[in-house]
Amino acid sequence: MKPGTVEPLRQEPSRPAETGLMRDGRGVTTARTRFACLFLALLASLSLSNCHRSGDNRIPGYLHLRLDTNPTTLDPARITDVQGGDLAAKLFNGLVRLDERLDVVPDIAQSWRLSKDKRTYTFRLRKGVRFSSGRAVTAHDFRYSFERILTPETKAPLTWVLDKIQGAHDFLAGTAPRVTGIRVVDDYTLALTLEKPFGPFLSLLVMPTAYVVPKEDVERLGHDFGNQPVGSGPFLLADWKHGQSLLLQAREDYFETGPRVKGMYYRIIPEDLTAVMEFETGGLDVLLIPASEYRRYKTDPRWMDAVYAKPGLNTYYIGLNCTRPPFQDARVRRAVNMAIDRKRILDTIYERRGIVAAGPIPRGLWKHNAQPEDSDGYDYDPEQAKALIREAGMEGRTVKIFFKKEQDVLDIMEVMQRYLTEAGLKTELRQLDWSALKHAVNMGEPDAFWLSWWADYPDPENFLFPLFHSGSVGPAGNRTRCLDPDLDRLIEVAQGTVEEAKRYRLYRQAEDRVIRNAPWVFMWHKTEYYVVQPWVQDFKTYPIYSIDKGMDVGILRER
Repeated sequence: MKPGTVEPLRQEPSRPAETGLMRDGRGVTTARTRFACLFLALLASLSLSNCHRSGDNRIPGYLHLRLDTNPTTLDPARITDVQGGDLAAKLFNGLVRLDERLDVVPDIAQSWRLSKDKRTYTFRLRKGVRFSSGRAVTAHDFRYSFERILTPETKAPLTWVLDKIQGAHDFLAGTAPRVTGIRVVDDYTLALTLEKPFGPFLSLLVMPTAYVVPKEDVERLGHDFGNQPVGSGPFLLADWKHGQSLLLQAREDYFETGPRVKGMYYRIIPEDLTAVMEFETGGLDVLLIPASEYRRYKTDPRWMDAVYAKPGLNTYYIGLNCTRPPFQDARVRRAVNMAIDRKRILDTIYERRGIVAAGPIPRGLWKHNAQPEDSDGYDYDPEQAKALIREAGMEGRTVKIFFKKEQDVLDIMEVMQRYLTEAGLKTELRQLDWSALKHAVNMGEPDAFWLSWWADYPDPENFLFPLFHSGSVGPAGNRTRCLDPDLDRLIEVAQGTVEEAKRYRLYRQAEDRVIRNAPWVFMWHKTEYYVVQPWVQDFKTYPIYSIDKGMDVGILRER
């Protein structure tokens, strides 16, 4: 998102190639200079009337936004990217949603209760919620929507969102006619029974996979439902010109207070330079700032007060293959963590657009004071790094590092190469396209690799089980092949703990063990920045796309 968009959300969710904005000093300066020159040249080539053309061609009352690619689908059953998820959040609803504090709050379900055995959630649905077709939403719609996800013919990529429900695996395998754990009590009461207690279950239900859809429209439209979605959200899709634009129209019959704007007009603009031009000439109301333009917007008196930070629930890392030398040895893994000055890279090269990672879990996910504020993981200690590598007998060993084939990524890998050379390891850098990189990493071919992981749902479990449990080795997420039975048990106990404060204490213990094992070099949590036009009112950024239903933002006046 703003990089890749096609992987299942739990596997580099929606951002498989989200590695391209980090650069060393040379890369940043070169990119910024090149971008600025092109930008100024293009401005100079346009007449004054042309400069204002896009800004004058506005739809009154609509928020004008950018997409960098054409959405793959708007069918919640098939969405695997953040861009699609962001749009779906405005078109659909689930039983529950997230508030700005990342707490699970009512959506269509006005309330719920949990059974004494911690396995059955009984949801009481609101009355008066309607699909954009006009029909009322009932518990039967949720049963249909969930079983549709788990129907083998649907080929839904994210069945794991609902596979904790009793009978889901039998239904997926085609050996059961219904999912036994989904029960319609009455038209406005739905009961979901799990195979066993799963603490983060409610958090899973905020994802697009768990949105409700109308059976009659899905069956009428077939695969084209992804192009003509019918949902219960605050907006409806009024028009989609593939490769050009999408038009969302605010619904007047929404069950809550409706959006403040008349609609949202998304233009598909692949090139950053073009998007910056459109923003500067008033054609866009909001711009995700390209890395090369960050300093300009932060220091320009016209824009500096209109820049908004969006701390990300993400972690960038160098994965270390724990089954291959030299990284079979934990001493070498710890040494590599000490060899790289991550804070210097962030403060100078990356202009503080992020925070150093203490471990795999972003700080924004911690609750109940589970993570100490002063926890910084590994300190930069090049001398200790050299000593550990010598102690392990690995001095002079060659390490192959795989990464995505992009100049920006190469720039930062060359910085890493210099640090590792100083620590006593030789490095061989290998660039691959995304599909080849994904295959190689999933098969365990490289010694080390550069990737990132973004939150699917706001629970630290999302940064533990898929990434470090032995049951997730390979494509499921544990690409470092970290195998630790004690860590497995900690994660499993945490998963089964419904009481949140206790669960978070277990997460803290699990992350401490991951940090000691050091299967990653824990790099940073990236912050994105937006710049907003002065006529936009109450713009907010959200750490997870599903929070933003387009309800808060307004147009103060037209330009």
